[in-house]
Amino acid sequence: MNKLELAKQANEVRKGIVTAVHSAKAGHPGGSLSAADMFTYLYFEEMNIDPQNPKMENRDRFVLSKGHTAPGLYSALAYRGYFPVEDLKTLRKLGSYLQGHPCMQDTPGLDMSSGSLGQGLSAATGMALAGKMDGKDYRVYCLCGDGEIQEGQIWEAAMFAGHRKLDNLVVIVDNNGLQIDGKVEDVCSPYPIDKKFEAFNFHTININGNDMEEIAAAMKEARETKGMPTAIIMKTVKGKGVSFMEDKAGWHGKAPNDEEYATAMAELDKIGEELGGAN
Repeated sequence: MNKLELAKQANEVRKGIVTAVHSAKAGHPGGSLSAADMFTYLYFEEMNIDPQNPKMENRDRFVLSKGHTAPGLYSALAYRGYFPVEDLKTLRKLGSYLQGHPCMQDTPGLDMSSGSLGQGLSAATGMALAGKMDGKDYRVYCLCGDGEIQEGQIWEAAMFAGHRKLDNLVVIVDNNGLQIDGKVEDVCSPYPIDKKFEAFNFHTININGNDMEEIAAAMKEARETKGMPTAIIMKTVKGKGVSFMEDKAGWHGKAPNDEEYATAMAELDKIGEELGGAN
């Protein structure tokens, strides 16, 4: 897909996020929307995957360490063909395979269950090490939150990954600047994020995570980096695409009501129309 097609697809993924959270009357739209461009790029362009064969042995792996943004991952999986888009409306419903945090036993396309913050990077690092030990050429991608990296386990995993030179591992930090209690810099500042990963022997790349061109360039650079893991620190806008959610900590974990849902979908429809008319 070209960058315009990816941007259009990301807008559809955002519609799926808003629809799912509205239907559930609960969930985490803010961080799902900020990472929608990355979810889209990974699943529609970057990763070696097959929705018809989700357990393909040499597939690339993805771990959503900030598991509460499952609506973003589910929406990308649905539009990529792992399960019907209509099923997004069953988010968090009793008996649904789309629960509030990812469960690999129930949901097609998931490589790891997650939700307890800080643990996903350890799992991803283990997958990357296994790939090296088994002589496989798959790559492992792990998305962390900027509030999540306040957890100590993140840095234990980073230390190990850097020490073992896991160049098949890409850590992505969604730096939207906000967590449930407010600004990350006020709660417990992780800055400068890039210098911290560099100290653990990572190659670091800083990008605008809501720009497909910059995401594409970063992924190419990560693939070409040998002998060390890569950390992509992406500056994003929490709630991206829905004006009243953008850069508002209050939309970290709150569902839109019917009126807000209608407004949000109208805004995303307009963005889709503008992208449709773009060259």
